Amino acid sequence: MWGNAVSRPDHLPAEYAKDITLRYPVFAPFAGTALRFRFDNYCGSEPITIADVYVSHKVKETIEDTPGTGFRGTLCDASTIVPITFCGKTNITIAPGKNILSDEIPFTVVAKEMLTISFYLPEFTQMNSCVFTSGPLSGGFFSKGNHSADRIFPVETARSTNWIYFLSDIDILTQPENHAVICFGDSITAQSWPDYLTLFLAENENNHISVIRKAVCGTRILRQYDCVNYDSYGLMGKNRMPHELNVTGATDIILQHGINDIIHPVGYKINQFRPMSDLPTASELEDGFAWYINQSRNAGLRVYGGTLVPIWNWRTYAPFREDLKNDFNDWIRNTDLLDDCMDFDLAVRDDENPVAFKKGYDSGDHLHPSEEAYQAMARCVQSKLNCRLVT
Repeated sequence: MWGNAVSRPDHLPAEYAKDITLRYPVFAPFAGTALRFRFDNYCGSEPITIADVYVSHKVKETIEDTPGTGFRGTLCDASTIVPITFCGKTNITIAPGKNILSDEIPFTVVAKEMLTISFYLPEFTQMNSCVFTSGPLSGGFFSKGNHSADRIFPVETARSTNWIYFLSDIDILTQPENHAVICFGDSITAQSWPDYLTLFLAENENNHISVIRKAVCGTRILRQYDCVNYDSYGLMGKNRMPHELNVTGATDIILQHGINDIIHPVGYKINQFRPMSDLPTASELEDGFAWYINQSRNAGLRVYGGTLVPIWNWRTYAPFREDLKNDFNDWIRNTDLLDDCMDFDLAVRDDENPVAFKKGYDSGDHLHPSEEAYQAMARCVQSKLNCRLVT
């Protein structure tokens, strides 16, 4: 029903939190009778303890509910709160590198409603297993103190956040025709298009697909930096994919990855941790992508490749990077290893200047699409998947 990747924020000295509550609103694409939750400490080097975990229906709020707070979206329906347990216990400790699945929690889910999941971190907790996401269905909230079962967080101690900590997957007991598509990628997929795809699919009353985003900002197919002097940019593909393919009910995967392999290398004199020797060839990118495809096939999935979007005027832009991107895109369009191509590049590029975004489709940094462009990407996917995944 719902999912996120698990990565790490950076390689600075570990950040810790204590005595805070996290709450995440979650969209339910279809109805069900029970829920199951996975909490993950994949990138942690210490055990973590999670306490007082609850699920509830979300209240449809008005300005009067939370006047002037900026925290509309935190209200849960207190009459529907149900504890989430782990082998009958309400507190759970997760070892470093491990994850745990909750008990099956009886809970009536209505299609296209919002749920809230809340949990409390009572002790100093290493906040190393997390992911940043954004979009119309993304984001959450945190508050000082234990407010897991409260209808609303206290305004004086609460803030919004786009970091999702520890909560990695939610399964729903539903009809057998309902299933999932995984969206695997980097920051472009960690941003809005999977959320828009969820909303567009929900326009069809007979929708049977949930969109599971497994994306981490800055990640590459082929490289990973493990040093404190350089932002980690998350885990490389071979350290991510086997972990992230563990999605209940998944039948399909969309792979859109590789742009960071192309734009990050700048040379030792500029940044000693980003040498030009890290720049892959098109063949190396293709081999890495083929490994993704093979892993996905072994998991029984249909596999779609997403082309890389324009990078013209990005701060490291150069003609050789453009050529590499285009060679890789042509391979994605033409390889017989994939079931089909999601041509994101074609959906967002300018017709007259195809190295650049279409007018209004550039977020402003010349790398990430605008919200309008993300909607175009979602429509591109919807048009490909509609006949197969929605009946």
